[in-house]
Amino acid sequence: MPEPRSGQLGSLASSLASGCLPGEQILAWAPGLRKGLEPELPGILICTNFRVTFQPCGWQRSQDTPLSSEYDFSLVNIERLEAMSGLARVQLHPGSQLKFIPEEILIHGRDFRLLRIGFEAGGLEPQAFQVTMAIVQARAQSNETQQYGGIALSKAGQGSGFRKPPIPLLETLEDWEMELKKQGAKGWRVSTVNERFDVATSLPRYFWVPSRILDSEVRRTFGHFRQGRGPRLSWHHPGGSDLLRCGGFYNASDPNKEDIRAVESMLQAGHSDVVLVDTMDELPGLADVQLAHLKLRALCLPDSSVAEDKWLSALEGTRWLDYVRACLRKASDVSVLVTSRVRSVVLQERGDRDLNGLLSSLVQLLLAPEARTLFGFQSVVQREWVAAGHPFLTRFGGTGASEEAPVFLLFLDCVWQLLQQFPAEFEFSEFFLLALHDSVRVPDTLTFLRNTPWERGKQSRQFNSYTQVYTPENSQSPDGNCINVQLSVWDWDLRYSNEQILQFHNPGYDPEHCPESWFPRQPNFMVPGPPSSMWLFSRGALTPLHQLCPWRDSPSLLAVPSRWLSRPATSSESLADQEWGLPSHWGACPLPPGLLLPGYLGPQIRLWKRCYLRGRPEVQMGLSALTISGLREELACLQELLRKWTPRVFPQDRCEKRDPNTFFSQSQ
Repeated sequence: MPEPRSGQLGSLASSLASGCLPGEQILAWAPGLRKGLEPELPGILICTNFRVTFQPCGWQRSQDTPLSSEYDFSLVNIERLEAMSGLARVQLHPGSQLKFIPEEILIHGRDFRLLRIGFEAGGLEPQAFQVTMAIVQARAQSNETQQYGGIALSKAGQGSGFRKPPIPLLETLEDWEMELKKQGAKGWRVSTVNERFDVATSLPRYFWVPSRILDSEVRRTFGHFRQGRGPRLSWHHPGGSDLLRCGGFYNASDPNKEDIRAVESMLQAGHSDVVLVDTMDELPGLADVQLAHLKLRALCLPDSSVAEDKWLSALEGTRWLDYVRACLRKASDVSVLVTSRVRSVVLQERGDRDLNGLLSSLVQLLLAPEARTLFGFQSVVQREWVAAGHPFLTRFGGTGASEEAPVFLLFLDCVWQLLQQFPAEFEFSEFFLLALHDSVRVPDTLTFLRNTPWERGKQSRQFNSYTQVYTPENSQSPDGNCINVQLSVWDWDLRYSNEQILQFHNPGYDPEHCPESWFPRQPNFMVPGPPSSMWLFSRGALTPLHQLCPWRDSPSLLAVPSRWLSRPATSSESLADQEWGLPSHWGACPLPPGLLLPGYLGPQIRLWKRCYLRGRPEVQMGLSALTISGLREELACLQELLRKWTPRVFPQDRCEKRDPNTFFSQSQ
């Protein structure tokens, strides 16, 4: 690639700057060649104070989608940076000094992507050195806890000047009341006891509690649970059951009789039958999830040292698919509990901020067709993860703490498994899951950049918005007005074009599987359980309990329900396989309409290739076709590769005469 002349540098810099966001500064750039693709792609590698991006020659970034590019790597997303020159290959850490001019650099993303750029000779070596060192320095200075606040809302300002979020962010009392009305939970109300975050900063300002429980009782009751996260409604089943979630009992507290009665009343939620589910039982811990994800990333790198004949055994050794299998099995069991009888099912986790959200979300996907729509799924994520206080920043390593664990990505993998097994049941596609997967590494909104609703709300109040511009802290709009509008990850049109958003929709979705009304009322096909029955669900079996609260007999009982009693033997069959796992006097129940029971044995759990192997373009062949014409194009490319690789099987003259369209019709 020839060196640009001095006159060309000014126009090139101006062109590059036109694609920057407000407040974004270009630190260095260099012409390069993106490798690993067929054919290789010439362009320009750019490093800014926000991201590293590769701009192909002749490509212009759309002003309508300033953050949309498959070549963008936010600085916080870069896991590893390597420089190569001849036989030398070094890994560059923040603060490292490069001792040679690189011929090629490799940028490994924490989202499994790979950007491989080669630099041509001809007087451009200094630029290659400068852009590489700029990336090293920018990574050292970047901080995921610092919110980027200069996003141009080119589409948001049109019309009234206010941007209405596509998904309710559940930050107002009206949002919670409307959501409760949609679910038809008549025995519940919205509590305002945490409106000032004085009960728990990790809880939302509003949540659902039984109607007959006063806020004064709610405040006292929540004080007996870890982190103040007492029992709250997650979802109301159309048949009458209620799914609750809460933290572990705080065994150091000393409740009086009135508080104990209030705790039991909130757990029962007006039902005579209540089941406590030990969420942490049979599911991986945070350290297990983190270790499995690290092993998976190392295995899926293009330069992995694992031999091809041992790759599958190495994949099994990561245990990632085992954890996906365990989550799906547990969610299936809880779904059976919710639908088999009218009851209160309580998910109890020590911190109530990780596995409870995962299980609650999966249960709703298995039971509610409305949750499988694009709008419904986004609402579930906003309610059960964002508003419920999942510590996104800590789990994705933004605080430097040792509690990093991508639980949310484990959940997305579980959803992908459901999409593969029930392709006609989901309105959203794999491309939407990928967009959501990658959004946790892009610091452009507050959705995944804070640990609690309190932190998110505090940060959003530091930004002002005027019509079309989302301005940084302490800045003023042109007319001095300050409109407090918060962007969310659901504002997809800021990062994706209309064509890309259309790919979020699953072409195989059958709308008849999902009624038009939100959470429609179905006939009550469930019957109440035995009067005053209390159960503990642990190790795949139901064990009767004599009391719900651990303080009745002895204050020294531990705070985790599964430790109250001796653990039953682990069953090799799921609850669904055991004829719904119910005692014989309850009888068997037919499967309710809309319930999905996924498979989780052996090859039924698959590797998400489009996500985890995206750094290997050769593996992605055949995965990108969305239409018949697209499949024909990919088929033609595959035939060309076959012609090059196996000339003895496919003679050259035979391949050149073969019509891809004819071959495609024959393969049908």
